Amino acid sequence: MAVPYNRLLDLAKAQCRIFSLNFNPERLRLGNKILRQRLRGPSQAAWYPKKTVSFRDLQETYKHSGLTMFDEYEDDREEAIQIARLRGKGRPPKKRTAPELRSAKKKK
Repeated sequence: MAVPYNRLLDLAKAQCRIFSLNFNPERLRLGNKILRQRLRGPSQAAWYPKKTVSFRDLQETYKHSGLTMFDEYEDDREEAIQIARLRGKGRPPKKRTAPELRSAKKKK
């Protein structure tokens, strides 16, 4: 003896209401599995050490007082980028969008 489909749907709906589940007869992917999990943000944030003061922060702090500081690490990085660019190993040029292309054609 087969049970009517509507009766099974009513039973599933009642079951979901009792156990606080989502009723999803079309079996769509709703992401409930992810939403039920505990949040990972606070525990992941606690894993990494707190940010300390960097040389750039000191430069920003004392810039208004007229002090100039030399960041050797940053200077070395910029020099390496310049050397790589001269060898053709730099970053590729930025892709131009359609409005930029139109304005470049008008200027010619």
